Amino acid sequence: MSDESRRSLTVAITGASGALYAVRTVAALLEQAFHVELVVSDFGRRLLMEELSVSADRLLPHLIETYGATVECGSLRLHSNKDLGAGIASGSHGCDGMVIVPCSMKTLAGGAPGLSRTLIERAADVMLKERRPLVVVPRETPMSLPQLRNMVACAEAGAMVLPAMPAFYQGPRTLDDLADFMAGKIVSALGFAHQLYPPWTG
Repeated sequence: MSDESRRSLTVAITGASGALYAVRTVAALLEQAFHVELVVSDFGRRLLMEELSVSADRLLPHLIETYGATVECGSLRLHSNKDLGAGIASGSHGCDGMVIVPCSMKTLAGGAPGLSRTLIERAADVMLKERRPLVVVPRETPMSLPQLRNMVACAEAGAMVLPAMPAFYQGPRTLDDLADFMAGKIVSALGFAHQLYPPWTG
C-alpha cells in the first residue's frame, strides 16, 4: 500500500518532558497501518536523545526494536520543522488529524494565535481551519495563568486539550503501561479505536 493511499496523521514532538508518550503514540498508529507525518522540533530532538537515547532520524528502527514488527504495518515520513513547504502545511493535503505530543508551553503559545512560524505551528493551524482533529498534549506543572489562558485559546479555536495525565484505574505496573494509556487516549481523541488499555466498565 502506498503512503498516499493510507490513512494519514501528523505527529509533532516538541520539547516538553514525555518522549515515551510520543513514541508510543507513533508506534500505536503505525501498528494500525497509518501513514505518520512526523515533525520534531529542535528541542523535541533533544528530548528524544535525553529521555530515550534515540535520534529522530533513527526513530523507526527504535520503534521496531521496542514494539515489534507490527510497527511496519504503517509508514513514516520525517519532516524538518523549518520546511513550511511540506505537504502538511497545506489544507489540500489529505491528512486526517494531528497530535502534538508532548506539547511545550512555547508551542502552545504559538499555536493558539495561529502564528505559523514553524511547520508544527502551520500544520496545527491547517487542522483548525480545515475543521480536522487537532489534539495537543501539554506536559507542564504547575501552570501559570498565561499558560492556562493559552490552553483555553486552543480549545476555543477547536483543538482538544489532552494533558499528559495518565490514569491508574487500569492497574499500571510499568512506565510502558502509563504510555499505553496516554497513547490510547490520543488515538481515541483522533477518532480511532484501540486496544492499548482495557476500557472502564463501571
